[in-house]
Amino acid sequence: MDLERLRHSCSHVLASAVKKLYPDAKLGIGPAIEEGFYYDFDLPGGLSQEDLPKIEKLMEEEIKAKLPFIQKNLTKSEAIDLFKKKGESYKLELIKDLGLDQVSTFEHNDFIDLCKGPHLKDTGALKNFKLLSVSGAYWRGDQKNAQLSRIYGTVFPDRKSLRKYLNRLEEAKKRDHRKLGKELGLFDIYPEQAGAGLVFYLPQGAILRKIITDWEIDQHLKRGYQMINTPHILNKNLWEQSGHLNYYQEYMYPIKKEEQEFVLKPMNCPGHILVYKSKLHSFRDLPLRLFELGTVYRFEKSGVLHGLLRLRGFTQDDAHIFCKKEDLYSEIEGVIEFVKFTMDKFGFSDYSAELSTRPDQFIGKEKDWQQAEDVLEEVLKKKKLNYKLNPGDGAFYGPKIDIILKDAIGRSWQCATIQLDYNIPERFDLTYRSKEDNDQRVVMIHRVILGSLERFVATLVEHFAGALPFWLAPTQISVLNINKDVADYAKEVKIDLEKEGFRVESDLGEETLQKKIRKKELLKIPYMVIVGRREKETKTISLRQRGMKNLGSKKIEPLIEFLKKEAK
Repeated sequence: MDLERLRHSCSHVLASAVKKLYPDAKLGIGPAIEEGFYYDFDLPGGLSQEDLPKIEKLMEEEIKAKLPFIQKNLTKSEAIDLFKKKGESYKLELIKDLGLDQVSTFEHNDFIDLCKGPHLKDTGALKNFKLLSVSGAYWRGDQKNAQLSRIYGTVFPDRKSLRKYLNRLEEAKKRDHRKLGKELGLFDIYPEQAGAGLVFYLPQGAILRKIITDWEIDQHLKRGYQMINTPHILNKNLWEQSGHLNYYQEYMYPIKKEEQEFVLKPMNCPGHILVYKSKLHSFRDLPLRLFELGTVYRFEKSGVLHGLLRLRGFTQDDAHIFCKKEDLYSEIEGVIEFVKFTMDKFGFSDYSAELSTRPDQFIGKEKDWQQAEDVLEEVLKKKKLNYKLNPGDGAFYGPKIDIILKDAIGRSWQCATIQLDYNIPERFDLTYRSKEDNDQRVVMIHRVILGSLERFVATLVEHFAGALPFWLAPTQISVLNINKDVADYAKEVKIDLEKEGFRVESDLGEETLQKKIRKKELLKIPYMVIVGRREKETKTISLRQRGMKNLGSKKIEPLIEFLKKEAK
């Protein structure tokens, strides 16, 4: 069965039920989306989660009645008269914007909606549905417009698929990085005191960040990248030259001091360009790979901020490769291999790609865009990476490849991006001296491997449900004493493990061992090393693995060898 048709049909039944309960509600729009549908309503007092069971009951009645969906075509004036009588001001706006002489409507029972369809034959196939949540949404996504109430729901062709989806939602709630981030002491956000969308790494989170960035720096240096650091604010003129001020201004933070205008950088590219231009380059210098863990700032609307996934300040593992045209294929292939290596290291085996092409607003020549798109597509085919086209979603300066991960419960996450840019080098007159001793235009590859470091941390936390692998865990081992008489031995064991480079804490309090174990399980620490009188006498430890797995007694030396293998 066509899921889009099924879900769009269900959105009409939802709207019909809401109108029955609340006749004064004005209808917005109600499309099918990737995993369900939604409908927007303008209703005095709004809607809440408590309203959903009442709405579901009315929907069930309409579904049992197997009401037919009937399409009618109306002239523009007929449609305006119809929706004007119904007081549907949002529908009137849509009719006028469509600019058509004739419009389509669908009705079932006494409910009628402006809609081009398609729909099911009748409501009878919609019984496997569930309303999920209520949220706010601006009309047409513009915060200058009225705020509406949006109801999200889903529907499937069979009960088993619905149940599977709802179970996945429950599992996703348990894995929510915002919840686990606080419980595990990783990060917090203080919107009232510090500002929305600005993250504070707590001690455990700061260690996790250091583990990831240390690994990344090492891997970049091994691959011939050169580390740089650029300022957080740059002169406004630089952003005019790059084109960002024209195409990205609504997301930028301006600063004005002493009659000078600066911008908090939303991108790292212009800074890297200045580094490239700081000296003359010959063909022998290329490709030049400049890498920075660059913190950027973007003004995201408050309604889209979401934990670490959508912030106003975040750090990108950003690099720009300045190269000759003949280097493009090998350099892009090298980036894709780097991405594959990284995803394997962090435990992701299922990923695909999207190829985003020229948007409506762009800089440069169409022929350069076509050439860049062709190069990216050829590399994707050569590397046998599954991909789909995403027309019109490229950056304003070039097409891009996005790598999409699938996590442990099948959700998609965007991480790595590779953008091919013939246009900004033209604006900044970026050249190199060729073998023939003349100036040639450089081509830029903009790329990130993890993307936003914060978003990748969120991805890791949700993928592993907070139970990070041993090498990534901020605290790898907790040393627990059974009683205070062996606290000195517990300290010795901790020191021995720390000398080997493990991240170790100890809990030598007077709580019972069971309480201590319970606390460490909640903190998802991979291993517990337990010592009592017997262990002290025999110079051994009792090893327990996260998940209540008892691994028995070990001497210190074999324990260290075991943990070293685990770390690798």
